[in-house]
Amino acid sequence: MAGLSEEEIRKRAYELWKAAGEPNGKMDTLWYEAEKELVAERSEQGEVPPGMTDNLPI
Repeated sequence: MAGLSEEEIRKRAYELWKAAGEPNGKMDTLWYEAEKELVAERSEQGEVPPGMTDNLPI
């Protein structure tokens, strides 16, 4: 499986931004949250590429 694409993360971050009420100055935080969610989602499906689980919560 290929790693997460920038487009996948961008789409999820945008969804999070909209859901949060379109706050100013939060895109970095939302980007990392989106990436974390996508990695966790794929981990549950057994699709996480090597090295992508290093920063997941225990």
